[in-house]
Amino acid sequence: MPVVDARHLTAISETALLTLHQRATEAARPDGIIEDPMAVTLRDSLGYDYEHFGRTHQATALRALAFDEASLRYLRAHPRAGVVALAEGLQTSFWRLDNGEITWLSVDLEPIVRLRQELLPSSDRLHHLAQSAFDHSWMDQVDATDGVLITAEGLFQYLDQESVFDLIAACAARFPGGQLIFDSVPRFLSWYSQRRGIRLSKQYTAPPMPFSFTADRYDELRSIPGVLAVHELDMPAGRGKVLSRGADLVYRSKRLERFRAPTNVVEFG
Repeated sequence: MPVVDARHLTAISETALLTLHQRATEAARPDGIIEDPMAVTLRDSLGYDYEHFGRTHQATALRALAFDEASLRYLRAHPRAGVVALAEGLQTSFWRLDNGEITWLSVDLEPIVRLRQELLPSSDRLHHLAQSAFDHSWMDQVDATDGVLITAEGLFQYLDQESVFDLIAACAARFPGGQLIFDSVPRFLSWYSQRRGIRLSKQYTAPPMPFSFTADRYDELRSIPGVLAVHELDMPAGRGKVLSRGADLVYRSKRLERFRAPTNVVEFG
């Protein structure tokens, strides 16, 4: 692959480089928790100073694994489903999940779509749409005959609650029998990101995250017409006994629901 300059990505779009770097660094480790050779190749094909982001960690790979596990459960029951990846950024989920039958629609802004089409392998079952995920016209491109799985990985926290809930309501009305997977952050982290900023290095501060949502608020989603069920995913096992045991404790405690960053599955009836 040629090296392509990615320094034009800014603000929320720049987080696509951050998460790619985190996931690829984890995948490249001998003891990495995720297998993602496509991410390593893609990262190395982009001209960007990744040291700009500071230290790497497991969290992004753990989130990707949680999305993968939930997606595979749905795809085992609906092997020919249409998958819609909203604001997919530089994720490489298609190549980790592809069963040879799914169709995949990647919806993102034009600069990201251009990079994906230039640097990632093509497939007649992989399509791109250059537009905002909140322009609901992408739904017209989805064949729901064999089921629909929608993912919003690392997206909703950067938006406002009204836009998020409107999108979920539109998906529930349009895709009965489908599912949506999204991650979110607790209120204290949202507050901190907006007031003080989450500084990952001397050079980089993550964008503010105005939307917070935790498992103790699931009734708000259950009240949306067409939403059949909402549940939280377990955190996959990470590297190291302390992390694994600590995460298991945090993610199984009812009392800690409002303090953790959940990965959520919404089932449409």
